[in-house]
Amino acid sequence: MSDPLADLITQLVADARAAHPERPALIGVGGAQGSGKSFQCAAFAKAHPGVAHFSLDDVYLTRAEREQLAEALHPLFVTRGPPGTHDLSLARGVIARLGSPLVTELPRFEKAADDRAPEITWPTFQGPAETILVDGWCMGAVAPAMSPAFNEVERADDEGAWREASAAFLDTDYTPFFDAFDAIVYLQAPSFEIVRRWRGEQEEKMLGRAMTESERAALDRFIMHYERLTRSMLAGFHRAGWVVHLDEARNVVRLEER
Repeated sequence: MSDPLADLITQLVADARAAHPERPALIGVGGAQGSGKSFQCAAFAKAHPGVAHFSLDDVYLTRAEREQLAEALHPLFVTRGPPGTHDLSLARGVIARLGSPLVTELPRFEKAADDRAPEITWPTFQGPAETILVDGWCMGAVAPAMSPAFNEVERADDEGAWREASAAFLDTDYTPFFDAFDAIVYLQAPSFEIVRRWRGEQEEKMLGRAMTESERAALDRFIMHYERLTRSMLAGFHRAGWVVHLDEARNVVRLEER
């Protein structure tokens, strides 16, 4: 049975390799939390030995680095996720090395510890890669509108300093990073409410049990850090050239070229 997303990535890789045979194809896959982007990219890489894959989640700043950022800019930057909390220099270095005939260590982040995994535990890839897949919830994002705060977390950002700094990071740091990709695909969830449900299912799968009320409340607050930009991307404000529309069960219902 054909896999529409895998088929699309295969075609985008072929196009990129034809245009730039001297280097790996660089493909980004974006999508809200729980949309299956990391799972799909990992499966594609496993099925194609020349494909290297890592996630923007793997290059979050360390806990100590985010604490420094929070002290310098705004306390909300201690929470991983929003633009500004990724180590894009690390990501660029990994991408550059994957194009060489060297062994590359692929970063990993331990979400349970809220910190980068020890380097000794990072998986390796023997280069050169033919294709590099990078997934991320904000892959291809553009800065959202700075409308008034609309959730509890944003109301803690009374003057909008956190939102403005995050938007500035998108414009100055993330835009050139995204521009280096040959193609970006966005997995479109049906709604933000479905994203909430998917993220809850993801958490319970990781825990191996149902969440308690306090755990669900903590997750709801965590998701608020992502809400403005996620809603903006769901409304079409992103750089992806292709949108893969999903139903509530994450089945592909339609492909849209933009």
